[in-house]
Amino acid sequence: MADQPLVKVTIDNITIEVPAGTTILNAARKIGGDVAPPTMCYYSKLEDSGGKCRTCLVEVSKGSDKDPRPMPKLVASCRTAVMDGMEVKNITSQRVITARKGVVEFLLINHPLDCPICDQAGECDLQDLSYGHGEEGTRTEFRRRTFEKHTLGNQIQLHMTRCILCYRCVLVADQLTKTRQHGVLDRGDRAEIATYIEKSLDNDFIGNVIDVCPVGALTDRTFRFKNRVWFTKPVDAHRNCSKCCGEVRLWMRGDEVFRVTTRRDIWNEVATASDGKTGWICNECRFEKKKVSDWVIEGPTKVNRKSVISANKYVAATKPDEFLEEVMKGVKPRFMLDIHNESEVNEPELRLDLIDGPAHSNDFKIADEAHNKKLLNGSE
Repeated sequence: MADQPLVKVTIDNITIEVPAGTTILNAARKIGGDVAPPTMCYYSKLEDSGGKCRTCLVEVSKGSDKDPRPMPKLVASCRTAVMDGMEVKNITSQRVITARKGVVEFLLINHPLDCPICDQAGECDLQDLSYGHGEEGTRTEFRRRTFEKHTLGNQIQLHMTRCILCYRCVLVADQLTKTRQHGVLDRGDRAEIATYIEKSLDNDFIGNVIDVCPVGALTDRTFRFKNRVWFTKPVDAHRNCSKCCGEVRLWMRGDEVFRVTTRRDIWNEVATASDGKTGWICNECRFEKKKVSDWVIEGPTKVNRKSVISANKYVAATKPDEFLEEVMKGVKPRFMLDIHNESEVNEPELRLDLIDGPAHSNDFKIADEAHNKKLLNGSE
């Protein structure tokens, strides 16, 4: 990649240089924030992923400097390479926003409302997608599609009714294990992830299908119904393992380890390990090492402040970068709703959005003192 020429691409009014052959999605990820389109099937650590869910659709308003004509249709950013001088619209395009709402509606059309009982709730990509890009209500009136339950062994639980057919788990089995015992059976609306004959998925790295699943279709049976992720505390830890990198994330409550997962990067993908390789972990680390004494604790995981998992865990919380002002060409964003007009809970002088970190009782005390002083001066 270092020897490849650099090309300029402008995404949502932000221009960057990337190596030739880079996809629009990966170019947008270099900018970060909301400029990067959401994904449900693309996974940078898996070859040939992407091109199935269409949530990363973008508008190419200028093809390149040599051919400035716009592309007539929206394109999948995970499958489209950038060209020199290309201009792309994501959150600045109404066509993209409308189309993405339609994609979300299709993904949810058969998805059950299992969030209150689903172990994936709180860290579900589909939850985040529907909240950020979907409609408030649903037009679904007919009966949702259901499937018979399949047994995949005593470690992995399959809920096919929640699956969106992103194919990530199939790619993991193809590329990470020596044998693949599951895949997509049937066609059309009857297509499902299953084994042709009821088999247990017992390969030593097959547990990674749990981490790549963007919904609650594949979950950890050893963690099933034991706790909610926002009640547990994520902690980075490692151990000497002869099979994998041994670098994991422990999900603890008190001194009890409820589950073990791979570490995640900012795109909710498996993070790169210290040896430079993808941090996949083996089944022994994932399912069998559930004691604190099995691990060397490194410290609390840095959690995005926008994540529900960060609730009441402000140590090492990371505040995401804001790109809206840069995207809007320096124009300050306008508040669509001022809560002080709707509620008298907080005083007008108190701007919680401008506080660096979580609100503290001292912040309200300072605002109250300023308000009382203002009233006193007014009465005089």
